[in-house]
Amino acid sequence: MTMHADQVGVTAETVAALVQEQFPRWSGRTIRPLPSAGTVNAIFRIGDDLSARFPLRQADAGEVLAVLEQEARASAELARTSPFPVPEPVALGAPGAGYPMPWSVQTWLPGTVASDADPSGSYAFAEDLAVFIAALRKAETRGRLFGGEGRGGVLAHHDDWMARCFEESEGLLDVPRLRRLWARFRELPRKGADVMSHGDLIPGNVLVAGDRLGGVLDTGGYGPADPALDLVSAWHLLRPGPREVLRRALDCDDLEWERGKAWAFEQAMGLVWYYVESNPTMSELGRRTLDRLLTSME
Repeated sequence: MTMHADQVGVTAETVAALVQEQFPRWSGRTIRPLPSAGTVNAIFRIGDDLSARFPLRQADAGEVLAVLEQEARASAELARTSPFPVPEPVALGAPGAGYPMPWSVQTWLPGTVASDADPSGSYAFAEDLAVFIAALRKAETRGRLFGGEGRGGVLAHHDDWMARCFEESEGLLDVPRLRRLWARFRELPRKGADVMSHGDLIPGNVLVAGDRLGGVLDTGGYGPADPALDLVSAWHLLRPGPREVLRRALDCDDLEWERGKAWAFEQAMGLVWYYVESNPTMSELGRRTLDRLLTSME
């Protein structure tokens, strides 16, 4: 089952043809699709040290190229800042072999994503996660501000999306209770200046090594945002004890912590209904995060 009405299919044969045509130096390498609960890209390994990412949703090729170029710049910048391994951009591919959009190649990071190796009870993992977030917060924004796309700006700007989420979630969730919670979250004031942020610290974007943080994936969204945005990781990734370790390590006051809850809530509400049939792993992530948020407020 496809996840999006406008989803574009891509196969290992297509990838092999694109590599042969555009990057012959990699021809002959084994092409393997990567099983993933990701919702934005289809991912294929090229040999042992590279991965290729193919946007799943149909869009104008020129617009996709601009996005991929920006993501490559952001990933390279984060790689210079991160104290943990992250993928680094290698190349951009062009449409071809029946695939209609540009695509990207990155270095491959070994490890197990947190959705497959649950680190939620690890205090050491929480400490590592705090080190990663703190390093990003210390990086220079160079005068840049949040760009207005997605999460990370003004909570109330998401009212229309949340209204749709509540409507679509009837029969799936306790919508009246969740509406009341959003009514409180959307009013939380913002006091901190933008800081550099990963922007999407969910289990599928975090690698685990033992009970420690092994690396961070999907770094193309790195940029300035609300300091509370990366606190979504507290609710997507951690149980109560490690969650408090993260909070103390980052010295979060009550307002920042509540805004982190709000961003996690906004993301989780969309995951539950949108992916309930097409991507059960992502839908269940949304449910688990909402349960953690609600339990923390009892």
